[in-house]
Amino acid sequence: AASTMLTPGIHAAFDSGVAKLAGSGAVTTLARGLACSGPNQAQAAFFTTTADAFLADTALQEEVFGAASLLIRCADVAAMRAVAERLEGQLTATLQMDGADKAAVAGLIPTLERKAGRILANGWPTGVEVCHAMVHGGPFPATSDPRSTSVGTLAIRRFLRPLCYQDIPAELLPEALRDGNPLGLWRRIDGTLGQE
Repeated sequence: AASTMLTPGIHAAFDSGVAKLAGSGAVTTLARGLACSGPNQAQAAFFTTTADAFLADTALQEEVFGAASLLIRCADVAAMRAVAERLEGQLTATLQMDGADKAAVAGLIPTLERKAGRILANGWPTGVEVCHAMVHGGPFPATSDPRSTSVGTLAIRRFLRPLCYQDIPAELLPEALRDGNPLGLWRRIDGTLGQE
């Protein structure tokens, strides 16, 4: 089924990226989704290429945001590592593996830690659960601020800006910061969490 993109600009960028992949002589189209005609409707695309072609062409290394995937066929673990090193910042990196792959994967994980905000094993990154451990962020260009996430309890940090009040008279401070804690909030004072 077609998927609706958030804005006309995102949709145009998706169509442009898919067209670049489809037009590359080093890329094979494996599948296309149903054609669509509604506003901002994207047609899913699945492509494949070799590790050598991916490494030789920076255009193949550009992210296509949306329902498009480029499967890169690697002859060995060394090629997998080389491909991983060339990835831009990603929201996720998924390892499809079995027990025999653990030694090879161990060498990939340090690279993937630098490239993605979430690393999965034997799953699909479409499910984003709102929980304490979830990270839906990653290095640029996957997100504009790699220190935060857009999902999970840490997402609130996207809307915070550190601010220090130094030697400000108590009556001029926001109520949440005043001595005696008039709002009864949980606060951290000198490293100790409490309601004092």
